[in-house]
Amino acid sequence: MSDRRFNRILLKLSGEVLMGGAAQGSGDPQDRGKGGGGEGGLAIDPAVTARVAQEIADVRAQGYQLCIVVGGGNIFRGLSAAAKGFERATADYMGMLATVMNALAVQNALEQIGVETRVQSAIPMAAVCEPFIRRRAERHLEKGRVVIFAAGVGSPFFTTDSGAALRAAEMKCDALFKGTSVDGVYDADPKQVATAKRYDTVTYDRVLADNLKVMDASAIALCRDNNIPIVVFNIREHGNFAAVLAGDGVSTIVKGES
Repeated sequence: MSDRRFNRILLKLSGEVLMGGAAQGSGDPQDRGKGGGGEGGLAIDPAVTARVAQEIADVRAQGYQLCIVVGGGNIFRGLSAAAKGFERATADYMGMLATVMNALAVQNALEQIGVETRVQSAIPMAAVCEPFIRRRAERHLEKGRVVIFAAGVGSPFFTTDSGAALRAAEMKCDALFKGTSVDGVYDADPKQVATAKRYDTVTYDRVLADNLKVMDASAIALCRDNNIPIVVFNIREHGNFAAVLAGDGVSTIVKGES
């Protein structure tokens, strides 16, 4: 990627990336699972959030246009709550509100180090952030601001993965970068299978056919239909975001047939 094929990027962060203490090791590669704060750590750790913000700032300083979607699993998971008896739509709306809290936390961390940032929410809440307006978001990016999209797509029954894919398509992003706790896409869970193989590149169709747990199926299909490559990398490793963009870091690229 040293030829800088990517200029405008959407960064999808799992909510667990912002967690502190022992909870840092519990991030799920697909931003789905048990989640919800975790014992031994903070749901939003200021120090961890500041480190992630610095990773973003370093990339922004290189001239990339950046927009971000943050999951909410460190605070509340709609799917998990629905499985325990919550009405699904209500649980999903609660999960969307969790993403707004995370978006504000990331905005605060970025602005403390001098990065101009805007949060746009798919659920209007004028007291704390802007509503999502595509043309306004594009203008922010053109002015060098980082835009954080919150509240998913604004409707229940969709994950933040789908929200990230949708915003990447709407914003005409060159790539969707998914920052997780693993360094790419494997043919099995590397935390459980020692012989799991990491892919350097893999096709959208292979991800869907083999259920490789990169993102949910609707997000993969939306990226495929709009020819948006998905770059999966470990955001916890210091400097890795910039390194992957420079072609030096470890990652997996999900794309169409060569």
